[in-house]
Amino acid sequence: MKKVSTLLVSACAIFFLVSGVAVFARFARHQTIAGNPQGDASIPDSTARIARIEKGLLPAATIKGQPPAGMLLADRMKHYNVPGVSIAFFENGRIAWTRAYGFADIAGARRVTSDTLFQSASISKPAAALAVLRLVQEGKLNLDEDVNLKLRSWKIPENEFTKQEKVTLRRILSHSAGMNNRRFPGYASDEALPTTVQILNGEKPANTEPIRVDTVPGTIWRYSGGGYVAMQLLLSDVTHTPVPQLLDQMVLRPIGMTRSTFEEPLPKRWWDSAATPYREDGTPVKGGWHTYPEITPAALWSTPSDIARMAIEVQNEYAGKSNKILSSEMIHQMLSHQKDDWGLGFALESPGHKLRFSHGGSNEGFRCTLQAYTEAPGQGIVIMTNGDQGWNLLHEILRAVSREYGWPDFQPQEHTVASIAVPQLSAYQGEYRVTGADKPTLVTLKDSHLYVQTETLGPDPEELFAESDGRFFVLSVPLELVFQRDEKGAVANLALTSDSQTVVAKRVP
Repeated sequence: MKKVSTLLVSACAIFFLVSGVAVFARFARHQTIAGNPQGDASIPDSTARIARIEKGLLPAATIKGQPPAGMLLADRMKHYNVPGVSIAFFENGRIAWTRAYGFADIAGARRVTSDTLFQSASISKPAAALAVLRLVQEGKLNLDEDVNLKLRSWKIPENEFTKQEKVTLRRILSHSAGMNNRRFPGYASDEALPTTVQILNGEKPANTEPIRVDTVPGTIWRYSGGGYVAMQLLLSDVTHTPVPQLLDQMVLRPIGMTRSTFEEPLPKRWWDSAATPYREDGTPVKGGWHTYPEITPAALWSTPSDIARMAIEVQNEYAGKSNKILSSEMIHQMLSHQKDDWGLGFALESPGHKLRFSHGGSNEGFRCTLQAYTEAPGQGIVIMTNGDQGWNLLHEILRAVSREYGWPDFQPQEHTVASIAVPQLSAYQGEYRVTGADKPTLVTLKDSHLYVQTETLGPDPEELFAESDGRFFVLSVPLELVFQRDEKGAVANLALTSDSQTVVAKRVP
């Protein structure tokens, strides 16, 4: 999912153990640097680069004339209540270095290593897309035909939106099929698991609404995990093979992703290697990790090294150096723009920029990202975390990596600060609420400075900096806040914008 989507959903309200507090404090002082247990080659200067990255995390915004001071990774992990981080950096067709920090489980004092499994969440989608495109390449599926023609155990209900345009695999893979259900919350350990058909129909014990077409297919881009569930059923209907087994055979094994699985619930043989997920306040997710019967959109357990191997295979196939999964022609189609900045399974950089394919992941208590370039030297990175606030943290890491390696993306945006009188600032104080949000956004004035407290930014208030009267920004994330006035001149709303997507919070009287 796109980074902006996660930020804004948090703004609308996304979703230590006492005995582990001392352990977490020790982590803040002693970050764990794991070696390279899987034998991937290391580049000679990587140690110095890694040290600069660890000491040089960067905010999203900077103030003109004030170069940002680098932040320590250990400090930022503590700030965001993210116990563990695992990273794999790759270039020139190999994993250059891996590092692991903190704890996979605080209470058990179990540290993260490069072998620790994290939920890949939506990075499951491009992995599944590789299998789908392989079946297309073999002639067993068609990218542009109505998927109902091959669905057997369930059909996408026809309605006024599907009269002229149909749901196709191309549209599902590029999030333009007009289908709903953006993401899935998964199921706690004590909850019953629905079948795929029950998920599609929204029938108990499914905990999400029915998956339906509610926009004319092909007309707009809109992220939909629901479409991938329909695709999941299509895979089993066509191949007569359980989807986890199919994805293992077609993707994981050929690439050599030996520490990855789509099996749900997670088999017991993996339990001792799996990270425990944690909430925004640092407490563990109740009941442990969630189970995701939504296999193709959300179920992959993996490591950064294994996800990196998948990305390297995509790079090699794109360059015509390999064909373990797809031909060069098919992989080029996968990484071509289908709808907006989206290919077939991957998000893509805007046309005209250096081609970067990517995907983020957000399951309960897990946040992760994959970013990779197709051009030589084919650099890329996978970052996986076991905390709900991992999203902000991993972007600070990305900015440090980008500065270290000279990437064109993930650079902090420079702003010019305006001087606003205190009486004007005081007019913006108050409580603002987005419809359906669990918690309000609070704006307060302290010592002549304005502060905002919202779930997007974590548990603590963050200072607002004015670009002009009514228009503000924060340093930590790419988020602009604009206070809107009514016809009488009173402050009525707060608009929060990131990458051209906006949500509006109404002021509470």
